Amino acid sequence: MGKKKRIFDINFDDADTPSDAAVPAGTERRGPMAAAITENAEALHERQTAEAAIRQENDALAHEHVRMKKAGLITDLVPLEAIRTDKLTRDRAPGRDVEIDELKRSIQEIGLSNPIRVEQVGDAFELIQGFRRFTAYRELFEETGDAQFARIPAGINAKGENLLRLYRQMVDENLVRRGVSFGEMAQLAINYRKQAADVEGYDHAVELLFASSGRQKRSYIKHFVRLLSATDGRLAHVDAVPRALGLAVVRRLDEGAEAQNVLNRMLATDEERTAEQEQALLSEFVAEAPVGPKKKVKPGGAARQAKTTFRLARPEGDAKCTVADGRIELRLAQDFSGIERKRLEAAVEAFLNTLEG
Repeated sequence: MGKKKRIFDINFDDADTPSDAAVPAGTERRGPMAAAITENAEALHERQTAEAAIRQENDALAHEHVRMKKAGLITDLVPLEAIRTDKLTRDRAPGRDVEIDELKRSIQEIGLSNPIRVEQVGDAFELIQGFRRFTAYRELFEETGDAQFARIPAGINAKGENLLRLYRQMVDENLVRRGVSFGEMAQLAINYRKQAADVEGYDHAVELLFASSGRQKRSYIKHFVRLLSATDGRLAHVDAVPRALGLAVVRRLDEGAEAQNVLNRMLATDEERTAEQEQALLSEFVAEAPVGPKKKVKPGGAARQAKTTFRLARPEGDAKCTVADGRIELRLAQDFSGIERKRLEAAVEAFLNTLEG
């Protein structure tokens, strides 16, 4: 009988699996499922932390964007067709600005160094500052068709900005513009008063808009406001009226309502006049001021010749009469050369007889 083979159970030590003795005290052994859950939870926590940081950064950027927009520091390229110009009434004189061509050449050569300012209203934009720059861009695009002039750099103001602040910004921009006249500044004050219901009058409007100007300058502007109000839009070239002439006309107007009527009739005679013709007409109006009491003549001095000028309303137009020592002059829009001499002599004789009577 053969010898039986003995079967032994052979146990190999698992070098990769720690024994119970290798597990630290107080630590539970985790299975594969528990490890996966833990890893997923850690990844979810990391993702939530990253998302929270992104939201915090976005909120900070949004607040900074709002702050910059309120401060008017946001600039963008705005399409010309999206810009309106009717929010603020401009102080520009009627007609085309002769300096636009010079500005256009500058934009073509070096670009626009100072963006315009707009306020967003729905899908459109209202022009706040930069009417000349906007006009130059619009003309360049119409003339060249170049796409670079189809949109203009613009600083975007916050919505609903105070009307006085907007007009003050326009004033400050215009005060540094070369050649701005008292007539233009007066027109701006009148326009602002018409839009601002809380402004008491034109003088108040001048004080608000031109607060940074000197008192004497504000006084001149108020005088020109008086001139524009009295003529009610009949001055065609108010931007060209010199300061001294404007003030002299206002002094003449202060004589009463009849002086204002005379001036307005004079302005109504020729609506197609040039700036030079209008200034000559205003000078003529000033010269018609009645002469006050004769001044005493100093010893050795020459006596000042007294002169009286007045107008008579006639169906064919005003008759201007000038009377001085030894002279009577009558001007009327009528051709007297066609009148028979005997009729003229009879008329003059009747006139003199009436004076003697």
